[in-house]
Amino acid sequence: MVDFIRGQLISIALIIFIFGLIFQLIQFFKLTKKKEWGYPPLQIKSERKSAGQWVDACLASLNGTLWKTDPLVTIMTSVFHVFLIGVPIFLLGHNLLLDQSWGLSLWSLPESMTDVFTLVVLICVAFFLARRLFLARVRAITTFYDYVMLLIVVAPFLTGYFAYHQWFHYDTVVTIHILAGEVMLITVPFTKLGHMLFFFLYRFLIGNEYSFARGARAW
Repeated sequence: MVDFIRGQLISIALIIFIFGLIFQLIQFFKLTKKKEWGYPPLQIKSERKSAGQWVDACLASLNGTLWKTDPLVTIMTSVFHVFLIGVPIFLLGHNLLLDQSWGLSLWSLPESMTDVFTLVVLICVAFFLARRLFLARVRAITTFYDYVMLLIVVAPFLTGYFAYHQWFHYDTVVTIHILAGEVMLITVPFTKLGHMLFFFLYRFLIGNEYSFARGARAW
């Protein structure tokens, strides 16, 4: 079983991850349609704005958003997502294994830095868990599914942190770390975790008040 987890299951998880993302991408374009504009495109007059006017416009656009109502959650969420994706990609240990297996190598962060970033991810998860447990308005909309998602996310980082510091039985922790990473890869395309990868696709192509552009597609 250990050999399977450390060998064939890695390839299986990667295949499911890649084809799962392709499937979801196809579904996105099947379930949305090209937006038909019922009116001429707005003619926006170009104006020179001072730096102060640009700042005021940006601050005004934040009204009603999470950044305005709860800046701490916004900061924690942003940091969490950046490190959640960045740490595994630029981790030295992962890139060494990638180089040994496929001859590919990415730029890597110093191990001391990724260790700190991993701890930041764990702190963020603890923050999100505390909100779901102790904040009434968040607890009211929390389901068992949300706790499972948190567990799937935190498991690779927690076991990776243990393995780096060689806490507990090293081989067992590494095996659990690999299995946790494989579970996360497999579930990303088919759960809410997929929003990490499709966030910008939705924000640019689906037009709504939270979009970065007018959007070219509609549900």
